[in-house]
Amino acid sequence: MLGLQFIRQNTDIVRDSLNKRGEAAALDDVLRLDEERRRLIQEVESLRSRRKQASKEIAGLDEKPAELISEMKDVGERIKSLDNELSRNEEELNDLLLRIPNLVHPDVPVGKDETDNVEVRRRGEERSFDFKPLPHWDIGPGLGIIDFERGVKISGSRFYVLRGLGAKLQRALIAFMLDFHVREHGCTEVYPPFVVKEECMVGSGNLPKFADNLYHDAEDDLWFVPTAEVPVTGLHRDEILEPGTLPLYYVAYTACFRREKMSAGRDTRGIKRGHQFDKVELYKFSEPGSSDAELEGMVADAESICQSLEIPYRVLQLCSGDLGFASMKSYDIEMWAPGCEEWLEVSSCSNCGDFQARRANIRYRPQVGEKPRFVHTLNGSGLALPRVLIAVLENCQQPDGSVVVPEVLRPYTGVDIIEPL
Repeated sequence: MLGLQFIRQNTDIVRDSLNKRGEAAALDDVLRLDEERRRLIQEVESLRSRRKQASKEIAGLDEKPAELISEMKDVGERIKSLDNELSRNEEELNDLLLRIPNLVHPDVPVGKDETDNVEVRRRGEERSFDFKPLPHWDIGPGLGIIDFERGVKISGSRFYVLRGLGAKLQRALIAFMLDFHVREHGCTEVYPPFVVKEECMVGSGNLPKFADNLYHDAEDDLWFVPTAEVPVTGLHRDEILEPGTLPLYYVAYTACFRREKMSAGRDTRGIKRGHQFDKVELYKFSEPGSSDAELEGMVADAESICQSLEIPYRVLQLCSGDLGFASMKSYDIEMWAPGCEEWLEVSSCSNCGDFQARRANIRYRPQVGEKPRFVHTLNGSGLALPRVLIAVLENCQQPDGSVVVPEVLRPYTGVDIIEPL
């Protein structure tokens, strides 16, 4: 969240950043409401000062002047009316402020959409097949490990069932990634709730802007998480972290729930885009001065999973027009899927600066006795399923329809190969 005072004092910087994102319209409304708010506050304070002065005058008189008493009655009514107007103004202003995206980092390339993203590097050789590789929507049913029909029967479109070694392979990927990030990258594993309070959604930047894309339990007013980023942001909400605490590295597995309204009609075949999916999330709380370096480290940590699985991948830096709402700088990691013949995003690593920390009121004390400052937060998939599952199935498929299990996963699956029924 951008502070109102910051916006007021740095209007040109904020406008330039919003223009880079293609989202400049809301700023004028914020400035208009802020000006109106300050006018209302000034008028209310002036009237209260007049009422206080008049009260002193009346208190010193034996005979209460009717004209002054009548005037003060009018003043009281005016103050009440202005207070109501101010309350409405502040509610509207706060809603607008919560909808303004983060500033764009100076290092981010300016661009309109995903077509302007910049490829930073590419790793791994794309496998050369001596047969035509199948897409996962053919591989899975052929192996009896993905059941599309029963998924739709149970829950409707964009749901599926993993069976047998398909379910085990998914579970193996999750366990491997969690263990790897704890062992190799010093992360603390957390297993958070899959439903959260509204404050957590606001703190992470999902509400109010993306309400239509979230699942909500209206009776208990709880929200199903679209990513573990939401509850992990909330871990330290309204806290002041003591000196020496930072940086904090977390890794968390959750199921994720998204209505996918914003992607209606896209990627409807297979398991690439569903309303429910699994993800292992990396999350960092850092001091402001080190967050850029922490982002590069997070990307490298996510890449190491691709390398361990021996799946070809590439890293893209997102342009300004493709940045997420809370992010100031992001990299996407995409795995190659030879059956689908496309690059699949398996991670998006972002530095959110103090944007989420301001919304969630997460601060740290640099030194004993020093004034608290807002932390910087970073998040990234480490990695996201089912797209990693897709990449494994399509890259490791054999001519007879079987799939070789990546070596690092075999201790978790107990098998080296998944064979046709």
